[in-house]
Amino acid sequence: MTANTGSRGFAHDVYDAVIVGGGHNGLVAAAYLARAGRSVLVLERLGHTGGAAVSTRPFVGLDARLSRYSYLVSLLPAKIVRDLGLRFAVRRRTVSSYTPVERGGRAGGLLVGGGEDRTRESFARLTGSDREYERWRAFYGTTAEVARKVFPTLTEPLPTREELRARVGDDEAWRTFFEEPLGRAVEDHFDDDLVRGVVLTDGLIGTFADAHDPSLAQNRCFLYHVIGGGTGDWDVPVGGMGALTDALAGAARAAGAEIVTGHEALRIHPDGTAPAEVSFRTEAGEGSVTARTVLVNASPRALAELLGEDPGAAPAPEGAQLKVNMLLSRLPRLRDTSVDPREAFGGTFHIAEGYEQLRRAHAEAAAGELPSVPPSEIYCHSLTDPSILGADLVERGYQTLTLFGLHTPARLFEKDNRQAREVLLTATLAQLDAHLAEPLTDCLAFDADGRPCIEAKTPVDLERELRLPGGHIFHRDLSWPYADAATPGRWGVETAHPTVLLCGAGAARGGGVSGIPGHNAAMAVLGR
Repeated sequence: MTANTGSRGFAHDVYDAVIVGGGHNGLVAAAYLARAGRSVLVLERLGHTGGAAVSTRPFVGLDARLSRYSYLVSLLPAKIVRDLGLRFAVRRRTVSSYTPVERGGRAGGLLVGGGEDRTRESFARLTGSDREYERWRAFYGTTAEVARKVFPTLTEPLPTREELRARVGDDEAWRTFFEEPLGRAVEDHFDDDLVRGVVLTDGLIGTFADAHDPSLAQNRCFLYHVIGGGTGDWDVPVGGMGALTDALAGAARAAGAEIVTGHEALRIHPDGTAPAEVSFRTEAGEGSVTARTVLVNASPRALAELLGEDPGAAPAPEGAQLKVNMLLSRLPRLRDTSVDPREAFGGTFHIAEGYEQLRRAHAEAAAGELPSVPPSEIYCHSLTDPSILGADLVERGYQTLTLFGLHTPARLFEKDNRQAREVLLTATLAQLDAHLAEPLTDCLAFDADGRPCIEAKTPVDLERELRLPGGHIFHRDLSWPYADAATPGRWGVETAHPTVLLCGAGAARGGGVSGIPGHNAAMAVLGR
């Protein structure tokens, strides 16, 4: 029975589904279930929906709507966009990446994109021959085949390991990406330190691991970063990430789902196969609501807490990234004059991400020290999608910059988050400045209060603001996209309680802005 204490009146005494958490996965599940005629209620703790996939105006007095946390789209299946009739689009970046380097006292770099001839020429200029480029083509030809075969399975019932291996149909590719540490493949295929580093970075996004980590956490991260859409492309969300979650919320409401904000779930009381009760808190007090199924769009640890259970013997999740948002009055000039800054920053701009630099940064962080040469990557959303800026800022030439730092585990910030954040940010920007013809600070815009337009978020900040466990952007280390002892159930969203499902990023095949766990949880409810 529904108790309305602390809440407005709900439409139903018992809902077919109550969804805890209004992030993008919860909204995907809500939209699918409501479109199937189920009664759905979404309880969101914050005053808005979207979770980490939101757009905000962080700089006072400036009309710049930035993707504050998550920022690129690769893993969102076109099927979800079509099924839900979303008015949402992405744009392809014309350049994949640019990596500056100084060799022999000369500023240069590796440009990937702008056409095959141009990419080949850039490899030859960097390495002295076409050999590394041909290896690059062969390696990513293999990842493209794996992507084409694996990505469609993410919205199907969870395959077994042997079923997925048969689907891949290439024993060498399976061994390379699923069985042996990624570092072995990188070292076997490539000779150049810079090229090796660029390849490895896709295995380190939000993942604190060495290239040869025996856990293969780096392999799982790499896999999810190269299979998106069946191509591995990382695209720019038109209108920012908030455009996606706004569209999802609109689709869910249009189908009949109720979404209430300012409702913090406190406890889930499952009762076998009978309806479960969810207690919650609002500013006005506490209440509860009853549901035939509860879908939890939160981390596995949060789910355990809601159920009053021990989160288990598994290590607590630990995020390992620095997220920096900036607004510039103009793009900075590069020391490498062979590349237009609009191209260099339009793709992924790798900084201090040579193979040896990444190894050293990991070793320092593992020893409890901030990396002395922090690796990071940058891109400029507004070059591909100027709609996130007001017309006045566009006319004046303003641009955004998004920076994502690697090998910065939460443990490094626990003692003094503010000081560690400032030290790391200064060191990170110094690495960027080494490749610029002018300091980045000369290009930063200022807000209406006269402050430079730059904000940085550590794992500690993300845990405080979004309740990401340990600031881990995937809620926990990514899983293999097949069934194993840790991921039972037909869809990989099931729990020990028949009436409770996990639909957040910590579910099997979760992580990134994908909507896949939300889709799969909805399919589990609908008996698909």
